Amino acid sequence: MKLADKSCVEFTEVLSSKAAVPGGGGAAALVGGIGTALAGMVCNLTIGKKKYAQYEEEVKEILAKTEEIQNDLLKMIDEDAENFLPLSKAYGMPKDTEEEKKKKEEVLQEALKTACEVPIKIVRTSYEAIKLHEALVDKGSKLAISDVGVGVQCLRAALISGQLNVIINISMIKDEAYVKRVKEETDQLVSEGTKMADEVYRKVESMLL
Repeated sequence: MKLADKSCVEFTEVLSSKAAVPGGGGAAALVGGIGTALAGMVCNLTIGKKKYAQYEEEVKEILAKTEEIQNDLLKMIDEDAENFLPLSKAYGMPKDTEEEKKKKEEVLQEALKTACEVPIKIVRTSYEAIKLHEALVDKGSKLAISDVGVGVQCLRAALISGQLNVIINISMIKDEAYVKRVKEETDQLVSEGTKMADEVYRKVESMLL
C-alpha cells in the first residue's frame, strides 16, 4: 500500500515508528497537500454564490490549480520515500578498504542528490500553492476566510520543512556548483513564500478581528 493511501491513523503511526520512511519530507508533502486542499474547499464554497459572481471564473481557475497541486504533493509522499532508499543503502555500504571507501562516497554523493529532488519540488510547489491563497484571500467566501489562514500556514510549514530536508542533504554534497544552485533557488522561494504567507495570514486575521 502506498503511504498516501494510508488512513490518517495509519500514516501517523508509521511516521512515529522506527521505520525509515515516511519522515520529514513525506510529512511536509502531506501538510502541503492539506494546505492546498483548504484552498480548494474555499473555492468550492465560493463558486455559485451571487455575492462573489464577479470572481467566479477566476475562482474556478484557482480551484483547477489547487486540484493539480494537491495531487502532486500527495504523490511526493511516496516519491520522497522511494528516493530515500538509495541513500539508506549507501550508508550501509562497506568501507573497510580504500576502494570500498571510494565506491561508497561516489554512491553516497549521487544518492544525496536523489534525496534532494522531492524536497526541492516541495519547496517549489508549496510556493505556488501559497500564491493561490494570496489570490483567494480577497475573492473567496468570507464565511470560510479562516480556512485560507489555516491553509496558508500549512503551506508555510511545508515550504520551510521542504527547505530543511534540502539543507540536511546538501550539507554533505561536495558538488559546489550543485549546492550553490539549489541553495540560491530554495532560499529565494522560502524568503518570498514566507513573506507572502505572513501577509495573507495578517489579512485573514484583520478580517476576523
